[in-house]
Amino acid sequence: MAKEKGRSRTSVRLDLSSRFWKTFLVVLAAFLTFAGPTYMVYVFINILKIDYAVSMVSGFVLFIVGLALIWYLIKNKVIS
Repeated sequence: MAKEKGRSRTSVRLDLSSRFWKTFLVVLAAFLTFAGPTYMVYVFINILKIDYAVSMVSGFVLFIVGLALIWYLIKNKVIS
């Protein structure tokens, strides 16, 4: 029983040596960085009819998340 509790506490990390995860995370980071502030703000304003200020703030948040993901990938040497 003690061994089972020890296993559940270990943190699950992404396998950054996998080609799939490397490619997926790089594409996701690029999408969040470049498409987040432009296309997603357009979708929020024109299609979903969300307020302009909320759309701009959400676009900025997506941009920051994209930059943070790029920083994480560079820090772990996925992107050289």
